[in-house]
Amino acid sequence: MRPQAGRKSMMSRETSVATRVLLYAVLLGFTIMTMYPVLWLIMSSCKTTQEFQLNRLGLPRGIHFDNFVQAWRIGDFSTLFLNSVFYTGISTIVVVVFSLAAGFAFAKLKSRATPILHGSFIVGILLTLQSIMIPLFLMSITTGLYDTRLGVLIPYIGIGLPIGVYLCTEYIKSIPDEVIESARIDGAGYIRIFATIVAPMSTPVAATLAILNVTGIWNEFMLINILVSKNSLKSMPVGIMKFSGALSSDYGKQFAALVIGMLPMLIFYILFRKQITKGVSAGAIKG
Repeated sequence: MRPQAGRKSMMSRETSVATRVLLYAVLLGFTIMTMYPVLWLIMSSCKTTQEFQLNRLGLPRGIHFDNFVQAWRIGDFSTLFLNSVFYTGISTIVVVVFSLAAGFAFAKLKSRATPILHGSFIVGILLTLQSIMIPLFLMSITTGLYDTRLGVLIPYIGIGLPIGVYLCTEYIKSIPDEVIESARIDGAGYIRIFATIVAPMSTPVAATLAILNVTGIWNEFMLINILVSKNSLKSMPVGIMKFSGALSSDYGKQFAALVIGMLPMLIFYILFRKQITKGVSAGAIKG
């Protein structure tokens, strides 16, 4: 019996090792498929157009920083970068704060109007961006918000609120009612309860919502392109679009512009990767 038990133990160990090797091989394959396009883009941005045409997959012979200098100047990124930071930062902060506040009200302050108001927000999740572009354009002209920063911020915030309210409402429902009731007994008002209890306990879902908004608004192109016509009010994706016309064959500058637009998101992930991982995992909502 003992030799048979030893053989089974050895077979299980071999199976475990083989499973790990296969798992790591699969993960390595996915990592290569994910990272290679990014590395190829960075390498291509360091080449001249002639060098890229001669060897599209090879390493650059040298780093041509002039591509980035010219791309920054032609795309007017000094202005567009600040605009993107402004739109992304303000919209994300407002969406997170308003979503947490509305989620607290819908989850813990029940009334007859709660289902109707909550449902009106949830309907917004079903609306596609393409279906509201023309109405938003007409409304911005009618209200005098066309070609203004406020006219860009309001749609960004409005588009981010439906999913934000839904996520925050479902998450805050998991906070025990006893915590809210004990604070009320101690004399705390709802604003104080929200600021000192609900908001700190909702950090995971707030982080998840911030990630969704930062990546979505930074890369948004269609709305900003129809809500403003002044170049001084547009964002990074519109500047990158300039390289798809007459400059589409100037690959060095084109790839450099793409790297400039991608770099802030890479830095954002590197700096907040732990918070992003915790937010995505802890912010998962139970049905």
